[in-house]
Amino acid sequence: MGMTMTQKILAHAAGLDKVVAGQLIEANLDLVLGNDITSPVAIKEMDKMKVDGVFNKDKIALVPDHFVPNKDIKSAEHCKCVREFAKRNEITNYFEVGEMGIEHALLPEKGLTVAGDVIIGADSHTCTYGALGAFSTGVGSTDMAAGMATGKAWFKVPSAIRFVLTGKPSKWVSGKDVILHIIGMIGVDGALYKSMEFVGDGIANLTMDDRFTIANMAIEAGGKNGIFPVDALAEQYMKEHSTKKYTIYEADEDAVYDETYTIDLSELRPTVAFPHLPENTHTIDEIHKMDPINIDQVVIGSCTNGRLDDLRIAAEILKGRKVKKGLRCIVIPATQKIYLQAMEEGLLKTFIEAGAVVSTPTCGPCLGGYMGILAEGERCVSTTNRNFVGRMGHITSEIYLASPAVAAASAVTGKISCPCEL
Repeated sequence: MGMTMTQKILAHAAGLDKVVAGQLIEANLDLVLGNDITSPVAIKEMDKMKVDGVFNKDKIALVPDHFVPNKDIKSAEHCKCVREFAKRNEITNYFEVGEMGIEHALLPEKGLTVAGDVIIGADSHTCTYGALGAFSTGVGSTDMAAGMATGKAWFKVPSAIRFVLTGKPSKWVSGKDVILHIIGMIGVDGALYKSMEFVGDGIANLTMDDRFTIANMAIEAGGKNGIFPVDALAEQYMKEHSTKKYTIYEADEDAVYDETYTIDLSELRPTVAFPHLPENTHTIDEIHKMDPINIDQVVIGSCTNGRLDDLRIAAEILKGRKVKKGLRCIVIPATQKIYLQAMEEGLLKTFIEAGAVVSTPTCGPCLGGYMGILAEGERCVSTTNRNFVGRMGHITSEIYLASPAVAAASAVTGKISCPCEL
């Protein structure tokens, strides 16, 4: 019986020749991540441990990104706690205002996540780095504290689901539509504590930004992690961004999977997740048969869809058009580098001329932080990853998860729309 890609990475990190699903292991960590919400809790736990510093100042990344630039006194105190800890322990990879970004876009950009790594982060969307062939998963703040202190973490080796992707997506269909389709198909607990492993010749038709988006939302199906094989495009990305060595693992031919799903990307349509779960999906064709769903706000950004490809798609749709009067459209580049590149390409000019606003990199409205809180009864089309009750504001507000293409088109029409309608 062979091992999956994830199982091979974990076996190596645990110093074992072989692991099987359900086995408990202790694995060495290549990176431990925290942000301004989760790190203060972990830092307090480390104080209780009375340990002498961190296990490796180069293998910890601290990125205040959720409520920054600080929105209030409490968030300022949280960031101060993280800042002082980083200084006290000489943390190499500390990124705040001015050099910051949304953590899950920033770390690959900085070359801190590569194939074969074992990465934990006190944020559920740490699974993003599986796009590069790493095992990465979210943990609680206590586990983050233990990881920072010891460089190790306990795992139960996950079983796996295989998703065979074939074909080529049509115009306006992106990685966001792929993962929303999958979540709609298997449900928010369809991959509970399992590795979601993506294979097939269709992967060659997905950009790295598509893959980051898909891996990012593995957790929304309950997945322990999402992971892609390392092809030429992934290797090119790592060579351009990182000086770290990487290790490519491939699943054995006789690896065991709990289920296998085959998805023809050419058949997918722009997909939207209705309130209040990511599994509540409808294609744009189904939406066309409904009464118009009028909206109050559009958010284009987040660790899911704030990358350069996302901004380019949104700008292509908004160029020469106007955001509908009375609607708020907020664009949030995920990192400073993306912000600068978008500025140099004229994308920011396009957004502003269309009537949108452009924010500094921040998670902001995604978790109801700031920069776009919803009032009672308001509706938002958002490129973020969660649409739970009250996620972006008032408990009666509604969030519709969509791709940047659908979000931008909806900003123009004032209702959930496809770019093909413009």
